[in-house]
Amino acid sequence: MDVSVISGLAALAGAAIGGLTSATAAWFTQRNVVHAQWVSSQALRRQDLYRDFIEVAAKCYVHALQHDRPDVPGAINLYANISRMRVLSSSEVVEKAEHVAQKILDTYAGPDKSFVELRAMVNDHTIDLLHDFSQVCRLEQDSRNESSGVGA
Repeated sequence: MDVSVISGLAALAGAAIGGLTSATAAWFTQRNVVHAQWVSSQALRRQDLYRDFIEVAAKCYVHALQHDRPDVPGAINLYANISRMRVLSSSEVVEKAEHVAQKILDTYAGPDKSFVELRAMVNDHTIDLLHDFSQVCRLEQDSRNESSGVGA
C-alpha cells in the first residue's frame, strides 16, 4: 500500500474517532443537564405544595381553635394537598400531613379558645402544629439533594 493512502486513512479514522467521542460527550452532558433540570423542577413542585399545605393548615387550625363548625373549603384544600403529596412526596411527609389534618379535625370538637388562651399557646409553643411536618419536609429535601448531587 502507498504511504499516502495509509496516512489518509489514519487521518480519516482519527477524525471519525474524535467526532464520535465529541458526540458521545455532548450526549452525556445533555442527558445530565436534562436530569438536573428535572430534579430541580420536582423540588420546586414539592416546595410549592408544602408552602400551600402549610398556609391552608395554619388557617384551618386557627379557625378550628376559635370555632366549632368546620371550614369545609379549607378542609377540602387540605386534603387535596395531601393527595398531591401522595404523588410527589415520601411516605413520612404524607404521614405527618395526615396527622396535621386529623389534629385540625379533632380540634373542632374541643372547646373554643379565647385570645388569652391562644397567646398562652403561642408562648409555650403548643400552637405549632406544623413543626413535625416541617422537619420531615426539610429532611426529605436534604436527602434528595444529597442523593442527586445537588449542593446544600
